[in-house]
Amino acid sequence: MKTNNRLILLGLIGMAILLFPCAQSAFGLSDAFKNNIYNPGLLKPTDSVLKLKVGDRAPDFTLKAVSGETVSLRQYRGKKNVVISFVPAAWTPVCSDQWPGYNIVKDIFDKHDALLLGISVDNIPTLFSWTNQMGNLWFPVLSDFWPHGKVAASYGVLRSDGVSERALFVIDKKGIIRYIDVHDINKRPPLEDLVKELEKLK
Repeated sequence: MKTNNRLILLGLIGMAILLFPCAQSAFGLSDAFKNNIYNPGLLKPTDSVLKLKVGDRAPDFTLKAVSGETVSLRQYRGKKNVVISFVPAAWTPVCSDQWPGYNIVKDIFDKHDALLLGISVDNIPTLFSWTNQMGNLWFPVLSDFWPHGKVAASYGVLRSDGVSERALFVIDKKGIIRYIDVHDINKRPPLEDLVKELEKLK
């Protein structure tokens, strides 16, 4: 029964991904947003040295959010599983597609008592403008701008050009890293893989 439910769930995620380009208006993606996306071209898939491994305690951090609040990883200790999503840069194609895609699967995060934290090395005004064009994201968007890329560097995902890798870290309620995906910067990490890892946290 569990296997069947999981197959149905993954099928629905797949459908949502396929339908996402047709449903951009649901996330408030305006024509102005689309016309302002910068395409950096094909980049080196990864360009950093990972400093952490599964089983390590996740380094704590405190960052400012677009919302104006200050968010620390430690505030979720014992309360929530946390997924950290590092993305390289605002106003770029894959990043602009990846974060709104998480709106589709918010209920899956809720089901597994998990919170998403989106982190970019961009400054707050840039992130405010960019995410405002996406519509309402349900998760905090945090700026790792200054000291520049300090959090990304502590996780080993700061690239030589000063942006972060496209990386996911799944952290359990005890603050232990349970999954790492330093993904090809040119591609969006599959939602199905993340769902499988969230299921393992039960």
